[in-house]
Amino acid sequence: MAQFNITITEELLHGLFLSNGKEEAFSKLLEEIFNQILLAQSTEQIGAEPYERTEERTAYRNGFRDRQITTRVGTLTLRVPRHRNGQFTTELFARYQRSEQALMLAMMEMVINGVSTRKVELITEELCGRKFSKSTISELCKNLDPMIEAFRTRPLQSQYPFLMVDAIYVKVRENGRIQSRGMLIAIGVNEDGYREIIGFQLANSESESSWGEFFSSLKDRGLKNVRLVTSDDHKGLVNAVRKHFQGASWQRCQTHFSRNMLDHTPKALQAEMKEELHQLYEAVDLESARKIRDHIIQIYEVKAPKATALLDEAFDDITAVLALPLKYRKRLRTTNGVERLNEEIRRRERVIRIFPNAASVIRLMGALLIEQDEKWQTGRKYFDMQLYYQVQNKESKSGTAA
Repeated sequence: MAQFNITITEELLHGLFLSNGKEEAFSKLLEEIFNQILLAQSTEQIGAEPYERTEERTAYRNGFRDRQITTRVGTLTLRVPRHRNGQFTTELFARYQRSEQALMLAMMEMVINGVSTRKVELITEELCGRKFSKSTISELCKNLDPMIEAFRTRPLQSQYPFLMVDAIYVKVRENGRIQSRGMLIAIGVNEDGYREIIGFQLANSESESSWGEFFSSLKDRGLKNVRLVTSDDHKGLVNAVRKHFQGASWQRCQTHFSRNMLDHTPKALQAEMKEELHQLYEAVDLESARKIRDHIIQIYEVKAPKATALLDEAFDDITAVLALPLKYRKRLRTTNGVERLNEEIRRRERVIRIFPNAASVIRLMGALLIEQDEKWQTGRKYFDMQLYYQVQNKESKSGTAA
C-alpha cells in the first residue's frame, strides 16, 4: 500500500480553524492530498523514486502539467506527472468527478433552459465558480454519456440466481410540463456472491408492459437462470416477473407486507400482530411457517378479519425464500438493500428537485449507480455462494431441481 506524506504548513493549519478562511484552507489541503497521490502513482508506475538508480525503472519523469478539477470546495489545481518513456495513467479524476460532474450538468441545464430558480443559479455558480455555456455543457456530456450508456447496455456474462427489483419516482420537465417518471432498477447477486446493478431504465409508469420491456432488455443482454426475484407487491411488476422469469420464485417483500398487514389490523392489536409476523418470518421451514400462520388466523380471524384474509392469501409469496438455505434468507426476504440504494439516489435527487429532461435523469442516476456498483465489486461479498451451488447440485442429481 502506498504511503503519502502530507505537508501541512502553519498557515494552512491556522486556516482550518478559522471560520473566515476554513473553505480555502480545506481546498488547499485537498489539493495537497491529491498531488501526493499523483506522485505516489507516478513512482509506482515508473518503479523508482526520484533520482533513484535501479534496473527495475520502466520510465523517466518529465515534469508536470497542471489540470484543474471542480469540486464542492472550489477549483483545485493538480500537478499531473509526465513520463518521458511511458505514459502516466490515473483514475483519480474519473472516479472523483463522475457523480459530481453529473450533478453539476443537471443543475447547469436547469439554468440554461430557463427552468431554475435564482437560488439554483447561485448554487451552480458556487459549485463551479463560473457560468457555463451550452457548448461547454454539450462537450462535458460527450465525455459522460457514452460511459453511462456502455454500463447500461453491457453484456451480462455471469449468472444471477437472485434478483431484487424496485422503482423510484422523479419529476421531469417534458414538453413544457412536469411529469412523474419511474426509474426501474434491478440488482443481481452473481455466481461469485457479489451484488451488481445489472440494469436501470426510465419508464412512464410501473405498468406490466414497462416492467416487461425492462426485463426483456435484461434477458437480451444475457440474464438467465434466475432462481428468486424479490420485490414489492405492485401488480404490474408481479405479472411481469411471472411472465418473464418462468420457473423462478417470487418473494414478496416482508417489510412491505408487514405494513399492509398492520394497516388492516385494529390499532390496539398492531403491536402483538407485529410480533406474530416476526415469528412467522423467522420460521425454520415451511411446515413451521404454516403452523404459525394457522395460529395467527385462529386467534385474529374475528378481531382482524381483513388482516387474516390477507395473510392467508399472501402466505406462499411471503415464504418463498424458505426454499433456500437459511444463510441466504434474511437478505433476500425484503427489498431493504434496494431501499438503501434509493435513499442515496433520493439524497442527490432532492438537490435537483425537477430534472430539465429525461437525459439528465439517466446521467445523474447512471453516474451514482456506476459508483455504487464499483463499491460492491471491490468490497466484501454479499453471499458465500458455495452452499447454494452444493444444494443445487444435490437437487439436480436427485431429480428435484426447481
